[in-house]
Amino acid sequence: MPTLDIDYWNKKLRYKTPVEIADWALRLSDNYIVTTSFGVYSSVLLSTMSVLDHQIRVVWCDTLYNGESTYEYAASLTEKYKLNIHKYQPLFTKTEIERTLGSPDLEDDNHSQFSEIVKLEPFKRALSELNPDVWFTNIRVRQTAYRDKKDILSYSKDGILKVSPFYYWTDEDLDQYVLKYGLKKNLDYFDPVKALSNRECGIHFR
Repeated sequence: MPTLDIDYWNKKLRYKTPVEIADWALRLSDNYIVTTSFGVYSSVLLSTMSVLDHQIRVVWCDTLYNGESTYEYAASLTEKYKLNIHKYQPLFTKTEIERTLGSPDLEDDNHSQFSEIVKLEPFKRALSELNPDVWFTNIRVRQTAYRDKKDILSYSKDGILKVSPFYYWTDEDLDQYVLKYGLKKNLDYFDPVKALSNRECGIHFR
């Protein structure tokens, strides 16, 4: 896929709807993925992408530390939208991880190793095996300082075009969308790698 002038296209796409943005990006290549954590607003992006391409590869890096409600949410969305899930998990069991590292918090010296094992390595493996040209994500402005510096389009370190159709949407915008279309939110979602809502887990540093 040819390299895009993303400054130009970010300006062109700024006031397009998420569906228009996603539809435009899907025409760039037939080799694409959408990632999900089955977090709070995952139903918004997944419902959108599944309508545009019901066979789109959905990458879920399951840390093994999700709560029961998140697994139920994942199963519900997978069934509702017939998602083409590609699930990646740590190479070690939760018991093995806890026996070696425990459950480290942010101040623990083992937290970076914990992050690598439960989330970063599985995601690197997913990218290596699926090798996408385009990566649809649900990152948005105002989520973290790092994401504030991004835009609808950006490039990963590996040269993958990252597309964030809802980048400029606020929580209020998404809440209205959820109500309008009868979607579900996962209010109990917790990421042990991020720990804090305004902290990056590391996946989007790629």
